[in-house]
Amino acid sequence: MPTPPLPAEVAELLTRPNPAVIAHVRPDGQPVSVATWYLYEDGRVLVNMDEGRKRLDYIRHDPRVTLTALASDWYTHVSVQGRVAELVDDPELADIDRLSTHYTGHAYANRRRKRVSAWIDIDTWHGWGAARKR
Repeated sequence: MPTPPLPAEVAELLTRPNPAVIAHVRPDGQPVSVATWYLYEDGRVLVNMDEGRKRLDYIRHDPRVTLTALASDWYTHVSVQGRVAELVDDPELADIDRLSTHYTGHAYANRRRKRVSAWIDIDTWHGWGAARKR
């Protein structure tokens, strides 16, 4: 698989508000995937979770993750594999607001729960369709 830096067309695809799925591994080895919002910035991927999500426990146990972003024609997609390098509390909800604005055009509606941001460092990637390495 190719390693960073990502080609311009792959990075451009990741900057869009694409539907995405993140996968991680439970401590018992079972893979788990969930839909997620993400932002691609400065060669890293940002995701944000409610503080009560089990996936935070899974990521703390094993920081390896895969995120797949799908373009509008879902045959065009890119998957990045890497590690959560940083978990950061989001007390002012600034990161979830950025994610929500990117996807919906407005701030995140649920202001009652604490949030945690995860920054993913990309180790490898692969793509299909217009995102495939040429």
